Amino acid sequence: MDMSNLHTTHHFDVIIVGSGGAGLSLALSLPDHFNIAVLAKSTLTDASTFYAQGGIAAVLDETDSLEQHIDDTMIAGAHLCEINAVRQTVEGGKPSVDFLLKHGVQFTLDEQEQLHLTREGGHSQRRIIHAADATGRAISTTLVQRAQEKQNIHIFENYIAIDLICSKKLGHAGENRALGLYALDETTQKVHTFLAPSTALACGGAMKAYLYTSNPDIATGDGIAMAYRAGCRVANMEFNQFHPTCLYHPQARSFLITEAMRGEGAYLRLPDGERFMLRFDERAELAPRDIVARAIDYEIKRLGIRHVWLDITHKDETFIKEHFPTLYARLLELGIDITKDMIPVVPAAHYTCGGVVVDKNSQTDIVGLYAIGETSYTGLHGANRMASNSLLECFVYGMSAAKHIQENFKADQPVPEVPEWDDSQVTNPDEDVVILQNWDELRQTMWNYVGIVRTTKRLERALHRIEMLKREITEYYQDYQVSKNLIELRNLVLVSEMIVRCAMQRKESRGLHYTLDYPEQLPELRKTVLIPPSFEVEQPLVNVGLEA
Repeated sequence: MDMSNLHTTHHFDVIIVGSGGAGLSLALSLPDHFNIAVLAKSTLTDASTFYAQGGIAAVLDETDSLEQHIDDTMIAGAHLCEINAVRQTVEGGKPSVDFLLKHGVQFTLDEQEQLHLTREGGHSQRRIIHAADATGRAISTTLVQRAQEKQNIHIFENYIAIDLICSKKLGHAGENRALGLYALDETTQKVHTFLAPSTALACGGAMKAYLYTSNPDIATGDGIAMAYRAGCRVANMEFNQFHPTCLYHPQARSFLITEAMRGEGAYLRLPDGERFMLRFDERAELAPRDIVARAIDYEIKRLGIRHVWLDITHKDETFIKEHFPTLYARLLELGIDITKDMIPVVPAAHYTCGGVVVDKNSQTDIVGLYAIGETSYTGLHGANRMASNSLLECFVYGMSAAKHIQENFKADQPVPEVPEWDDSQVTNPDEDVVILQNWDELRQTMWNYVGIVRTTKRLERALHRIEMLKREITEYYQDYQVSKNLIELRNLVLVSEMIVRCAMQRKESRGLHYTLDYPEQLPELRKTVLIPPSFEVEQPLVNVGLEA
């Protein structure tokens, strides 16, 4: 149901920012009498879920077990995963698949008409439920369709959340409670006020902070930045997953080659044809993503080459076309026949393992504010996300948030007076090139200094540049009218600062955080927590290491 452009102040029971798997699973898990707003920064399907090729990890086979899935997750996460979050997520595997089947998602079946299970890196068993090699597309389009059919779900496309509205910001005493948010309607350039007793941030991750990424353009860390500014703790931002195999091609810079291809027997090769992964890990191409990405990065730098090769040509042509129809068709358009040709691949920034600290109900430090999916830090991923656990996390925590919201909902909750957005003191920006320049400089800095392999000196250089950019962007934000690019840049520079400060705090190499200055793992397990400064005084981020 489209509610755009009716009024500039909107009242709802629940506001959900984001239209991916996390946001829509929450919306569809709430009762029909709830009045729900879903804000999409672009179109409804323009979310990371849509682009997910792999699948959903769930224990469905009798040869598999919950304990094996838990163990695999802990190993992949370098034992920094929080066991309660891992158990909750793994136990939610079958209910999540049932939820998706109930809503009509068409998964790939085997010859016995059962759900076909594939395998990906880090998994000891076949437990990946998928829809060929375009699982995200199947989930996203189906859930979007279900949401559009619901009369109680009101959709606002091309609305960009700017900042949360909280009781503490308005000067109210007592607990800090979420009241809603301000959002820019990109079509009219008008700022709207959204008010509700419950607000959920399901905005995806922050990997557009990097020059090369597999993520869609919407992944600018909006939820993480907004929550931090409102007073929420953020954790483990140093763990940025680089997908090992992004297509190296000038016409398709963000095109991902699914990990399932390696799960089905594809090899990584050097230009001379050598399979090099066996030199780095006995699991070879099926090692966890951090190991594979680091190995590729090492070989690219060692040999001075631009990419390595992914090779599945030794498999039967029919097998390849049946298992990877989307990839086969897309790459054929680019002149690569994967039944005969090897695929040029490079690592690319892919997934934000850290995020806004939440409990088992997806609730943040602020009452009535929830964070789900890649925006959140549940404790599931630890130092490295295992393949196909992320979509599962979206549904498990989306459903747990829905249950908590329903149980704590008070229909007669008073709504305090909230001021409308005031842009009377700002002017139209005179030179948008400033935003473009800062955007490019930020992403180049993150790629060169805060990438797959880090050093203390590189991090210090990155922080210095980011602090200068942050000052420029803050001045610009205060003086000029907001725009999509400015909102995203403001969020990205803050999230980039978080990534660097977390990385500087961790004096070890663990999982996705690898530093030449501290190549060993420390014996103790610690997560890195960023505590927001007070709202009145601008202070640097504070780093506190807490026991995991």
